Amino acid sequence: MAVINTGLLTRGLRSEFFDRFESTTRHYQDLATRIPSRSDSETYKWLGTVPKMREWGTGRLAKGLRTESYSVENLKYEATIEVDQDEIADDQTGQIRIRVGELAQRAATHKDYLIAQLLINGAASGYNSYDGVTFFNNSHVSGGSGAQDNDLAFDASDAGGPTTDEFKGALKQAIGRLLSFKDDRGEPLGLGTGGLVCVVPPTMLYAALEAVNATVIGQTSNVLQGAARVVALPWLTTATTWYLLKTDGVIRPFIFQDREPVEFGALTETSEEAFKREKLLFGVRARYRMAYGYWQFAIRTVFN
Repeated sequence: MAVINTGLLTRGLRSEFFDRFESTTRHYQDLATRIPSRSDSETYKWLGTVPKMREWGTGRLAKGLRTESYSVENLKYEATIEVDQDEIADDQTGQIRIRVGELAQRAATHKDYLIAQLLINGAASGYNSYDGVTFFNNSHVSGGSGAQDNDLAFDASDAGGPTTDEFKGALKQAIGRLLSFKDDRGEPLGLGTGGLVCVVPPTMLYAALEAVNATVIGQTSNVLQGAARVVALPWLTTATTWYLLKTDGVIRPFIFQDREPVEFGALTETSEEAFKREKLLFGVRARYRMAYGYWQFAIRTVFN
């Protein structure tokens, strides 16, 4: 059977796929630190180990790695669409090309989706930080830090979500808590207020935007104007939970362990699949893992 070349079976489709892939809005680059991976898993022993400056005194005092260890295994991901060979022959409107464009968008936002899942499950059993307790927990302890809490609550008048003023109050509380964290030697981390991001569900977007952008709230000057930027992730569906992340550190709240980048491939009219079943396959694959970084750079707040 003759196959009409609509451009789908040429290298141009790969180029078009990656053009759409790169133009899709993504947030993970700002929320996660990229760590290149050279094997099937990586072990992180260096989280929380950097000492502060001290007087030289009698010479250097080297601090070794702590006993906390955090191993992350890479995972393989794929997405594939199947197209009947007759659809290729009959396609005059570019409908299949549109499907491939949507495949590119889904592949591009997958890492954002993984971050959303880590946020949603951050207080659930098994979703642990490098210190061995859940990522959002009221009992983070490392060395001489004492117990520290990055899982907060704030009163709200409506069970459906906060008002702008309530979000503003919760943001003040979260920033105060984040700035108070100590390292594994009991010393303040010395964090600044730069690089703050409020990650919210879509239903909380406008309350959050107003809280950080408005000049005046409730006839009072808004001291939080410009304090953070706001990102809404569509996979966050709990209307009463949001997250404050600090994203300007060397290590961010999440680690993007990058093993193999996204690849686009196709089995077209010359493939065995096409010969036997008259099916053409277009798909993507990649190997990577999204994992927790510093819990000290993340605060969860639940409105009661």
